[in-house]
Amino acid sequence: VQLVESGGGLVQPGGSLRLSCAASGFIFSSYVMTWYRQAPGKERELVARIFSGGGSTNYADSVKGRFTISRDNAKNTVYLQMNSLKPEDTAVYYCNIANFWGQGTQVTVSS
Repeated sequence: VQLVESGGGLVQPGGSLRLSCAASGFIFSSYVMTWYRQAPGKERELVARIFSGGGSTNYADSVKGRFTISRDNAKNTVYLQMNSLKPEDTAVYYCNIANFWGQGTQVTVSS
């Protein structure tokens, strides 16, 4: 299993980023995909989850209405569209399936 995140960066408050996670080594379309994040000094927390069919999603309360998770099963990729970003969204964002994690991508929200 390999998960490779991309799309992080530095953005001003109120800005947007789209994260991508390219997956390989398993039947992507059959699995729930989840984005987590970990801020400095804090525990890793679930941000958003999308079920295998793509029609059902879950979000942390802190990102509801601002973030959207989606997946493209033909490309074995899961996305996280992040809008109206806040400084408290600053963290390393990780893609997850079962016990497998990507290397993470840094998102920094700062003016």
